[in-house]
Amino acid sequence: MYGCDWDDETNEIKGYDQRAFDGEDFISFDFETETFVAAKQQAFVTKQKWESSGVAAQKKNYIIHICADYLKKHVHNGESALKRTELPLVSLLQKSSSAPVTCHATRFYPDRAMLFWTKDGVEVTEDVDPGEILPNGDGTFQTSVSLDLSSVPPEDWDKFNCVFQLSGVKDDYVTRLDRTKILTNDKQPSPPPSEKEVLQELNPQPR
Repeated sequence: MYGCDWDDETNEIKGYDQRAFDGEDFISFDFETETFVAAKQQAFVTKQKWESSGVAAQKKNYIIHICADYLKKHVHNGESALKRTELPLVSLLQKSSSAPVTCHATRFYPDRAMLFWTKDGVEVTEDVDPGEILPNGDGTFQTSVSLDLSSVPPEDWDKFNCVFQLSGVKDDYVTRLDRTKILTNDKQPSPPPSEKEVLQELNPQPR
């Protein structure tokens, strides 16, 4: 297994070359020191042979020039897809009035994102249950984080915010904890009356 990594901000290039035998590590290339690391005693002869014959310099040259040049080319060609960002649709959910409030973010891209609660601008770490980042069927992602507010006075709820941070986007996406915006199963809205019911109410039939 071999390849290279490129930091497009610092232009730093690193590389690796790792060999295995029978499913176990055998020998690997140390990019920084231009030496080989023998994972097993049997690989020590190979290490000495490669270091004395200039194989290390050849591998570093391949990583810095050939591998990195191809990587930069592919990044440039796919730049629009690699730098694509989509902000989430955020909802506040609560199963019942005594249950934790869940901040749910969905339809965002890429998956390099963070979702957390803050109080007065400071991240909350207690009584918090973070969820995993999961894929949606359309190629976007979703995640959630729950906050137990059972010990928080109602008048302090507006001090909390759900904050979403997305890689490639400078500004945070902030959702204030607003009781009126929470979707809950506690009270299902009554369906609107039918036209027949309205007419009956306006014109009651004599009994």
